[in-house]
Amino acid sequence: MNKDNEKHFGLRVDGEILAKFRYVCKYTGRSANSQIIRLMLKFIADYEKQNEKITQNDIEEYL
Repeated sequence: MNKDNEKHFGLRVDGEILAKFRYVCKYTGRSANSQIIRLMLKFIADYEKQNEKITQNDIEEYL
């Protein structure tokens, strides 16, 4: 990941859900942050398989 392009993303979540998520992440040897990134990348890949590849023009307003 390019550190110059790294963004902070805050997330509100129920404490019990977060605790269970961190437990499973630890079990799989990943940090919660790295697991969330993996989930995001899979979500994007699934979307692009069913629709079309997201281009730089598509995301300009979100950067």
